[in-house]
Amino acid sequence: MATEYERKRLENIRRNDEMMAALNVRAKASLLTAATKRPRDESTKSYKKKEKPETPIVMRKSLRTRGLDPDSVGLPYWFSDSPKRIPTPPQQYSSAPLQKSSVRLLAPLPFDKAYDGEGSCKKLIETMLPFAKKSCGGKMVKGSVKDENDDSPMSSGNDYLKKEVVKPEKIEFDGEPLSLEPHNVARVVPGRILAVKFMPCQNVNLVAAGDKLGNVGFWNLDCQGEEEDDGIYLFRPHTAPVSSLVFQQNSLSKVISSSYDGLIRLMDVEKSVFDLVYSSDDAIFSLSQRPDDEQSLYFSAGYGMLNVWDLRAGKSVFNWDDLHEHRINSIDFSSQNPHVMATSSTDGSACLWDLRSMGATTPKTLKTVNHSRAVHSAYFSPSGLSLATTSVDNYIGILSGANSEDISMISHDNATNRWISTFRGVWGWDDSYIFVGNRPSKGIDVISTKLKRTVKELHDPLMRAIPCRIHCHPLNVGMLAGSTAGGQVYVWTPK
Repeated sequence: MATEYERKRLENIRRNDEMMAALNVRAKASLLTAATKRPRDESTKSYKKKEKPETPIVMRKSLRTRGLDPDSVGLPYWFSDSPKRIPTPPQQYSSAPLQKSSVRLLAPLPFDKAYDGEGSCKKLIETMLPFAKKSCGGKMVKGSVKDENDDSPMSSGNDYLKKEVVKPEKIEFDGEPLSLEPHNVARVVPGRILAVKFMPCQNVNLVAAGDKLGNVGFWNLDCQGEEEDDGIYLFRPHTAPVSSLVFQQNSLSKVISSSYDGLIRLMDVEKSVFDLVYSSDDAIFSLSQRPDDEQSLYFSAGYGMLNVWDLRAGKSVFNWDDLHEHRINSIDFSSQNPHVMATSSTDGSACLWDLRSMGATTPKTLKTVNHSRAVHSAYFSPSGLSLATTSVDNYIGILSGANSEDISMISHDNATNRWISTFRGVWGWDDSYIFVGNRPSKGIDVISTKLKRTVKELHDPLMRAIPCRIHCHPLNVGMLAGSTAGGQVYVWTPK
C-alpha cells in the first residue's frame, strides 16, 4: 500500500508531464539534438597539417651562436687557402665524407685506383724511388742511400741527393728562432688531420699527412715555384680515419699506414701499390716500429689489445688482449733501449714495458704514469731518457731519471672538442723542449722541460686554425710541421 509521500510524488510527476506536453518541450529538444549532430561544412573540417615543401628551409646560424669555436669545424673540403692550387668545386671533389656503405678492399690497391689528387703522382714516385732499399744490402745514412762498399751517395739522376744543406745544431727559444713563410702553408688533405710525419731524410723536405676520411697526402716542399707540379699528391688507401703513418727505417720509399677501418697498408713506391698487410674487424688506433727492427709492427686494435706482426712472415708473433683497460692511443720506443716500450691509453694511464720480460699472459709494467683523464700520447725524448705524456686532464707529464723515478706534471690547457684532433705533446730536436698546440691563440706552445713551463708561443697571422697534431723533423733542426682540422699543414723553419 502506497504511502502519502509516494502518492504526492507520483501526482507531481503526472502534472509535470502534462505541463511539458502542453509546451511541446520534448519535440524541441529532439530538434536541437539533431542539429548538433549535423555533418559539418567542408570549411569547418579539422585542420590538416601543411605539407612540407620539397626543399626544406634551412635557418643559418653562426658557430658562435651555437656555442662552438668559429674556426673549429675547419674549412670546406674544396677550400684552399694557398695559391698553390685552384679550388675544386665541391660537386667535383671525389674525397667526400665517407658513407656507411663504404666497402673495404681486402686486397692490394694500385696507385691508379688510390690516387685522388690533381695531375699525376709521377713526380712523387721519382722523388721517393732513390730511397728504396738496395738489394745488395744498402743502408740509410743521413737521408741518402749508401752502399756499404761505396762512399758516394746513389744519385739515380736526382740532384737533390747531392746538395749540401747547412742546418743549425740547436734551437734556443729566448728570441724568435723560427718563422712561417707563405710558401710553407698548404692544404695537403681534405679532412681533419690525425697523423703528420716528415720523411726522415735530410735533403728532401717531404711531409705526409693522414686525415679522418681515409686520405694520405704527401707534400714536397722542394717543389716551390713549379707551375706543372705543386708538390701535393693525394691518395685514398683507407675508408676511415688514418690513425698512424710510419716511414720504413731502411727503405723510405715504403710508408705504412693504419686506420680505423681495421686495415694496415704498406705503400710501396717501387711497385706503385698499397699492399694489404693486415686486416681486422676492430679499429686500429696506433702503430709503431722499434728503432732496430723494421720487420715487426706494433699496433693496437680494439680496446686494450697490442699485437706484434711479423712483416716477413705475414703473421702475428705476440698478442696481448688486455694490456690496458681501454684503447691504446700511442706506442713508442726508447732510442737508448729499444726493448723499452711506452703506451698511452684512454683509461688514464701511460705505461713503460720491457719487451724481454712481458710474458705471454700477464705482463707487468716497469712504470706507470697516472692521469685523471684519458692520455692521448706518451713519447720518448730524442735521447730516450725522458717520457712526455699528454692528457685531457690539462697536464703534460714528464717521466725522467735513471730509473724513471722522477715524475712531474706541467699545467697546460689540453681541452679540445669533437671538431679538432686531441693535442699530443711532441719532443723537439733534443730533450730541452716539448711542442703542443694552443687552442685559444691558434699557436704552438714551447714548454721548457727544465723550467717546467711554457717559455714561448709560435704564432703567426698565416696560421688561422689550431695546429692540433705536430711533428718535428728528425734530422733538420728547426723544421716543424703543425696540422689542422681543415687539412692544412704549416711548416716552420729556422730564420
